[in-house]
Order: sequence, then C-alpha cells, then structure tokens
Amino acid sequence: MFLKKRLYLTTIITFAIWSLLLWNHFHGGVPSHHILAREDLPEISNWWGGILLPLLTLFLSYRVEKRLEKSLGVSAVKTKIPESVIIGFVAALLYGITLATFFSFGNEEVPGYLLIGIFGISLFYPTYRAECLLGFVIGMTYTFGAILPTGIGTILALIGAVIYLGIRPAILFFVHKVRKLAIGK
Repeated sequence: MFLKKRLYLTTIITFAIWSLLLWNHFHGGVPSHHILAREDLPEISNWWGGILLPLLTLFLSYRVEKRLEKSLGVSAVKTKIPESVIIGFVAALLYGITLATFFSFGNEEVPGYLLIGIFGISLFYPTYRAECLLGFVIGMTYTFGAILPTGIGTILALIGAVIYLGIRPAILFFVHKVRKLAIGK
C-alpha cells in the first residue's frame, strides 16, 4: 500500500516538474542558475530537475517508509501515513516556498534569517528527516530549480542531524544535571 502511495507521489511530482519545464521552454526558455548566485561559478540548468526530482521523491519516500517500518512496525505503515510525516512535509514545503518567495521579491535578508532559523528549529524538531528535505526541495523548485535546493537542503539536513542528534542531547543532559543539583540543595 505504501508503495502505491510512493508511486502516486512520484508520478504527481514528475508531472509537475515536467509541466513546469515545458512551460518554461515555450515561454522564454528554461532558466539556469549559477552556483551560490556567483557569475564565476558554473550554471546548472533546470532541465536536470526533470531527472533529479522524481528520483529524489522516490528515494526519500522510500526512506520515510523504511523509517516508519522500523519504528511503527510493518502493519502500521500499511494502513496510513502518520500525521507527523505529513506535518513535517507540509511545514518544510511552506518554509521552502516562503524562502523562495522572499528571494524572488529581492529581499535577501529574510531568506538569510530563514536559513539560520532552521538551526534553531533543529533543536526542537528533527529537520533532517526525509519528508522535511523533500518538502523543502519541492517548495524551492519553482524559483531555483531542483538541483540547488537539493544541495542546500542536504547540507541543512546534515547540520540539522548534528544539532538534533548531537547538540540537543548534550544540552538536555546539561539541563538535567543542573536541575538535579538545584533540587538536591
């Protein structure tokens, strides 16, 4: 059942990205973006997103399925997708759309704050999860294509994993020890 949902999602994403690419092609051409928006670095065409985004969707939805099978059991995954996965995907999708929108309107400060804000969010929510990465990439694809958001999102996911799995437990341990000392007196 989850395989069917993964294939539906991949089909929808494939149709959406190729529709966008064809629309761009017939309305002025498919844009290319310089890495880090620097003219001295190579350009990456949005055409690559037609290959990357469907494969990324298939792979990341597979990772979600495997994580859920491990944590909830095989039978739980077969019935429905947990609300936490949907919330993580939609929140990251909206975050990516917001970041791309501010960048498109020429406001370069807010996207910078939003990117830094992900680190703060990572202290409280596992932003490194596959559904968050997929939502973030899809949210930014219209503005930046699929390649650059995938690279940026992967780096942010790795940093988010370090924060959530490494720094957060250290902070919680420290807070626990301080509380224990305060109560002990």
